[in-house]
Amino acid sequence: MITPTREAELALLADFPIVVGIDEVGRGALAGPVCVGVATVTRGTGEFPVGLRDSKLMSAATREAIVPQVHGWVSASALGSASPAEIDELGIIAALRLAATRAIAEIGGLQSSVAILDGTHNWLAEDLFGECPVARVDVLPKADARCAVVAAASVLAKVHRDRYMCELPDPGYGFAQHKGYGTAEHAAAIVALGPDEQHRRSWKLPSMA
Repeated sequence: MITPTREAELALLADFPIVVGIDEVGRGALAGPVCVGVATVTRGTGEFPVGLRDSKLMSAATREAIVPQVHGWVSASALGSASPAEIDELGIIAALRLAATRAIAEIGGLQSSVAILDGTHNWLAEDLFGECPVARVDVLPKADARCAVVAAASVLAKVHRDRYMCELPDPGYGFAQHKGYGTAEHAAAIVALGPDEQHRRSWKLPSMA
């Protein structure tokens, strides 16, 4: 199992005053928003909480329990979302960037920072809503598993979106169980009930096959 370290962020802090970790959750779901977590560290940030790792490798209870420690560790954090309607209008990549720029704007003062973005595609720097909101973006595969500040962003985003999906009015789709992802139960409910406003109508939903 890969465990996160501070190697990447400490190397970047030699040249940048702030390192920003960015991760998304909900990109592959059929329903609900896409959420982007943003967490920052500085040269004065200490050691990350014991047990922090990629949110996908943690149980729901463990993620919930570590959130206060994550907030106490990072220098700042924020969450940004793009709604199903915005995903349908803009496409998923533009919606990801919209969600990220909302979170970065909430923190503010990150124009001279460097971001570590989980994945292989630099969707943050694409010119969809104007200039990139940070000075540089480093794309790192499996950054949520390898880099502590990205793991922090991953956990915050996952917990936030899961809570949101559990609190949604639900006529029978089972959002609290599958969080909007494409399980067999969710597909059967869409066929039986049809999609509602939480479903991404531009996607190929089961009832539209």
